[in-house]
Amino acid sequence: MSRRNKSCKSSEDTCHDLQANHAPFQRPELVGRTMDLTLFTVCRAIDVIACIAWDRWSRRRKAQNHWTVVERLAPRVADAGIFAMSSAIIMWAWFYAPERLPRTYENWIGEVAQVDSRLIEALRRVRRGVFIYGKDTNQGHLLESMCRDFGWPEKWGDPSKTIPIPCEMVHMGCGPNCEKHAVSRFARTFKFACATYIPLQVVLRLRGIKSSAALGRAISDAAQSSAFLASFVALFYYSVCLARTRLGPKIFDQKSVTPQMWDAGLCVGSGCLMCGWSILVEKARKRQELALFVAPRAAATVLPRLYDKKVCPKLRIARIQMVTPTSHILSCMHPLDVQPIANLFSIMGC
Repeated sequence: MSRRNKSCKSSEDTCHDLQANHAPFQRPELVGRTMDLTLFTVCRAIDVIACIAWDRWSRRRKAQNHWTVVERLAPRVADAGIFAMSSAIIMWAWFYAPERLPRTYENWIGEVAQVDSRLIEALRRVRRGVFIYGKDTNQGHLLESMCRDFGWPEKWGDPSKTIPIPCEMVHMGCGPNCEKHAVSRFARTFKFACATYIPLQVVLRLRGIKSSAALGRAISDAAQSSAFLASFVALFYYSVCLARTRLGPKIFDQKSVTPQMWDAGLCVGSGCLMCGWSILVEKARKRQELALFVAPRAAATVLPRLYDKKVCPKLRIARIQMVTPTSHILSCMHPLDVQPIANLFSIMGC
């Protein structure tokens, strides 16, 4: 009996060990919900420090009568440059690393871009080296279905027969002319943006609208913001066309920069670099707000958004500590700037 009991116990222990070894993998609890607020605070702090330093520098230079044209233009270009750089990072992530963007942000860009998902996937496969021009890699079915839907020759979607993808496919039914497509994109996006911005401007200024002149300013500001967004989209698409077919192959030899290289990232990179400069359509004050709004989101696509709780055991204390520098930063700003920042907090869900 003793031997039997021992064997039973040993078998039970073995079963317990097997169950322990085959226990389902438990993911570590991750934290990082304050990432947006942290990056927002850091960007605002950098902005405040830069503004204070620039104010002292400009006073000293003007007192010495050494104020130059470059120094006079630098503040205007700085905000636009920050926005353009941040937009380039976000748009690149939307194309090649959409998982780095918040789902709402990704969906909103897709809604404004109005591009067929099959075309985006084809460009991603070109970058991964799966969709290869001049070779039959069984990837033609991806764009051949798109060709059938739009009434184009199916060979346009076959990378072994057509090098590169025709611009008309990028234009998505707008014809082969790249300039006409850019104008069409501007008009469509302007209409889409006006339908959003004009009602929003009127509602936000409802209390302050006491005359037709105030209503006109609200509509004018909404139209200017709509023109900025429309220019953003049109400039992106036109830059892509210029890089991959219009100017790029004429400037660079096709042997050194092949069509595969253009569609593997160079054409998209050109669009990413150029589209953000549409911010110059906006007013100077709005440019600064938009730059500081987009910069934290661009940083969030580069930095990890989630951390193991073991790395951040005092998350609650960190949240409380975040309130103090944020309040100091906001107190350094002009009182009129507090309301836009409060709107940003509500957008971030803070």
